Amino acid sequence: MSRYRGPRFKKIRRLGALPGLTSKQLPVGSELSSSTKKSQYRIRLEEKQKLRFHYGLTERQLLKYVRIAGKAKGSTGQVLLQLLEMRLDNILFRLGMATTIPQARQLVNHRHVLVNGRIVDIPSYRCKPEDIITAKDEQKSRTLIQHSLESPPREKLPTHLTLDPFQYKGLVNQIIDSKWVGLKINELLVVEYYSRQT
Repeated sequence: MSRYRGPRFKKIRRLGALPGLTSKQLPVGSELSSSTKKSQYRIRLEEKQKLRFHYGLTERQLLKYVRIAGKAKGSTGQVLLQLLEMRLDNILFRLGMATTIPQARQLVNHRHVLVNGRIVDIPSYRCKPEDIITAKDEQKSRTLIQHSLESPPREKLPTHLTLDPFQYKGLVNQIIDSKWVGLKINELLVVEYYSRQT
């Protein structure tokens, strides 16, 4: 997967807070202020880019998720956010086992994470209710996750997840509710952006 390797603060100044992209905070007053009027296309594009950079997806991956969400029952935007929030790399990030989504992706790629007792090395693995996520029984794996767990918590743990930090274990209780999504975004604008292209 080609991932974004450019300046992260530049994206945050342009698009707003992206907690999954970096754990660092912008200095106060460094946000870009645009006095020009934004076109409807630009507004939709920025919402789509927020989603892409927060979850660390390529354009092709995001388009694939939009198509899956469009075929599912219910609101396409809500289903899209549920699909993205239930990815293994995002679940690790939301549990606090990684400080950013790229770090969570690296933990998964390097085979430090077990799902239901089996090693999973695919960051886009879709977690289901009742899945148990644990660190591998090796000192290195536990040390990496312990370091993230000891860092100050970013936000309250969502209700669809349960964490046992002493056993390096997390549990997915249910599909995420839309009010617990970790990003302030208007998902309908993302769906509208792609509806013009497909």
